[in-house]
Amino acid sequence: MTTTWPVRPGLRRVGLTGGIAAGKSVAAARFAELGIPVIDHDRLARAVVAPGSPGLDAVEREFPGVVVAGVLDREALGALVFGDPQARERLNAVVHPLVHQAAMAAEAEQVDAGVHVVVHDIPLLVETGQAGHFSPVIVVDAPAELRVARLGERGLTAQQAWDRLAAQADDEARLEAADVVLDGSGDAADLRARVDALVGSWGAAQGHA
Repeated sequence: MTTTWPVRPGLRRVGLTGGIAAGKSVAAARFAELGIPVIDHDRLARAVVAPGSPGLDAVEREFPGVVVAGVLDREALGALVFGDPQARERLNAVVHPLVHQAAMAAEAEQVDAGVHVVVHDIPLLVETGQAGHFSPVIVVDAPAELRVARLGERGLTAQQAWDRLAAQADDEARLEAADVVLDGSGDAADLRARVDALVGSWGAAQGHA
């Protein structure tokens, strides 16, 4: 699946991605702390399937039984798609276009407000074929075994953790798309310092180019 983005002269459109539990959320939070707007595509993905939304209706049509009392049963949906690539593609075909529309609208608001740097936090940036629309593409990377251990600390079984890793691009494909790689194998303070150094190299600590 591919999506297009409008050309916005003067805007640094940053793509932030990384394997699950690699540390991407820490990096995203640090960008926000430095005054750079972060558009969280996971948050948008939840919003487009909120109760009563057309997106939720579309998911229910595609996966009968995953909406209970008007609310998406995320555990039931996850059980269907994480171990089934075809089911995952069906879900992505419903949700991703809606998320893309919402992200473009959010970016337009920032541009209208005079912002020159926007970070798009996109877990599936590589998988959705969008890397070419961002500069730079930043990948937060950490070894798979460490990420599985971190997911175990969040309550997942080893099999569940590996299934979630398998649902994303493999590390090689993600790193191949990267312009910048941030090492997420250390602690949060270390990763925040790496973000600080990167933003400092842009001369963009307040979110301006």
